[in-house]
Amino acid sequence: MGWRMRAQIASVLLIAAIVAAGPVGSAAAGPHIVVDVGSGRVLAESEPFRRWFPASLTKLMTVFVAFRAVKAREITLKSPVVISANATKEPPSKMGYPRGSVLTVDNAIKILMVKSANDVATALGESIAGSERAFAARMNAEARRLGMTGTNWVNAHGLHSDNQYTNAHDMALLATAIRKEFPQYDSYFAIEALQAGKARLNNHNSLIGRFDGADGMKTGYTCPSGFNLAASAQRRGKRVVAIVLGAESVEERAETAAELLAKGFSRSSFGAKRLGTMRPYGSMLTTATNMRPVICTKAARKERLAKRDAQGRRVISSPHMSEFDRPRRVIEVGLGGTEGPLPISAASASDIPIPTPRPDYTPTRAEGG
Repeated sequence: MGWRMRAQIASVLLIAAIVAAGPVGSAAAGPHIVVDVGSGRVLAESEPFRRWFPASLTKLMTVFVAFRAVKAREITLKSPVVISANATKEPPSKMGYPRGSVLTVDNAIKILMVKSANDVATALGESIAGSERAFAARMNAEARRLGMTGTNWVNAHGLHSDNQYTNAHDMALLATAIRKEFPQYDSYFAIEALQAGKARLNNHNSLIGRFDGADGMKTGYTCPSGFNLAASAQRRGKRVVAIVLGAESVEERAETAAELLAKGFSRSSFGAKRLGTMRPYGSMLTTATNMRPVICTKAARKERLAKRDAQGRRVISSPHMSEFDRPRRVIEVGLGGTEGPLPISAASASDIPIPTPRPDYTPTRAEGG
């Protein structure tokens, strides 16, 4: 039996195990890890080195590279991000800005953290590094610097590629690095909603405003990845990060993350292993599990719909979460407001038109959040 066949069989067996686990006790259903950010100690873990597709958790690395570029004075938060012809071709989730539109790095980051817009992610990467390939090289350089040995990046948005993969351990390294290296940017990850023209865009992270102390991070979804979440929260001076991979629904990933964060706050980090010194162990370290048979079949979609009410909603049944019972805090974003020269990638392109005013558009729900 060849290695490809063995990998496929292992992937099918894992999916069967995930299905059998069910939503109850969901913290055990897929790879996860819980870390005390201050001490760097691991408070809980399950298969943290199992290879997985990151989906839009990728955008955490995208903004981390942007933060590093600001720190190096290559750009500022008001530097222009130009929507290229290449960026307009990205599938949803997207903003739909026309080619040549210009927005600030600041607004681009806000949009990535809330709307998870793939067109803006591509444009941000191109505007910083000159091309998608060059930006991916920066992402991989940062991954190596942080010790993310089980991760490879090929794009800035997280839409599926067999060659873009990570694991829970590596995403925890990234999440803790963001919190430690760039505390001045904490507010980007906890935005509750954006106002973009006529559109109100709510954050996909269900824990914000509902889990005591939740302060954001990032969601991700594609058919191959399932529903992923990097979540963090603070209580009494202690910050905990939880990485959840491969949940079967938005609700399950929120319930799982809430359970894991609550567990993290209840545990002492004294004597626990350090995240930075962990070494890979377990199975499926070199082949990513493909969740498509669980997530994106007609039967799977029908099962998820059956759990929703007439308005298409499903109540999140977690003892650790409350209802969002107040108006969301809304931040306005749009085009323009930039300072400084256009990025090299745009300035050298003869087909970039004069920047356009903010357009009307209808956001589309799709892969990314």
